[in-house]
Amino acid sequence: MTTLPGIVVTGASGRMGQMLVRLISASEKARLVGCVERSGHPWIGRDIGTCMGGAALGVTVTDDPLEAFAHAQAVVDFTSPAATVEFAALAAQARAVHVVGTTGLEPAHHAKLDLAAPHAVIIQAGNMSLGVNLLTRLTQKVAQALDADWDIEIVEAHHRMKVDAPSGTALMLGEAAAQGRGVVLADEMVSGRDGITGARARGSIGFSAIRGGDIVGEHDVIFAADGERIILRHIATDRAIFARGALRAAIWGQSQKPGRYDMMDVLGL
Repeated sequence: MTTLPGIVVTGASGRMGQMLVRLISASEKARLVGCVERSGHPWIGRDIGTCMGGAALGVTVTDDPLEAFAHAQAVVDFTSPAATVEFAALAAQARAVHVVGTTGLEPAHHAKLDLAAPHAVIIQAGNMSLGVNLLTRLTQKVAQALDADWDIEIVEAHHRMKVDAPSGTALMLGEAAAQGRGVVLADEMVSGRDGITGARARGSIGFSAIRGGDIVGEHDVIFAADGERIILRHIATDRAIFARGALRAAIWGQSQKPGRYDMMDVLGL
């Protein structure tokens, strides 16, 4: 009997879902044991491999997450906030590691993840890539070193199909900047300026979002003072970086105790 952890992919028909299916299927460190889609999806009841235009993988797409999770040691979830909180409760029942790459989570969603965390490992991050998590740590360090005379602006760009703004990664960077300054992001956040806004408030943390084309993800953290600027930048050109990070998190979580973790924990940053 294999000892490799079995992984279920939710939202398997999506861009990230299909990338995860390919990555896990080819991995020597994990097994693909399930694929979940919403009820009524045309892939339900069919082999995920043939649905994706390739050879059969021996895994049938299902709309029953509880049944799928029962056979898994981990669930990798890039879906929607409403679906993610439902999956969190089911993954906790199955005692499966829940890797959450879903963006757009609000405080109410996080509260439901907190309820599931005593029963299972939950690894949630606005971005799963090593580079972005290093950028997050750098942002915190720079914000800590500079005072409020340095204005902080976070500019993010994504493809035209992205439905939430600011991105989960931008919010993660904003949280890091706020932590560095010792403030609460919700108290200092300014997003989507329009019209006569008045002068910029000292100490505020600004966000701007660009949507267009097939941009995978670009994030700039700008520290601007009189006469000089510091710009920290990360550019993603391939979504595979997020899939690789999620798989790494799922494997890492196998040896952890129940609770909430993020990619900083996974990467030891």
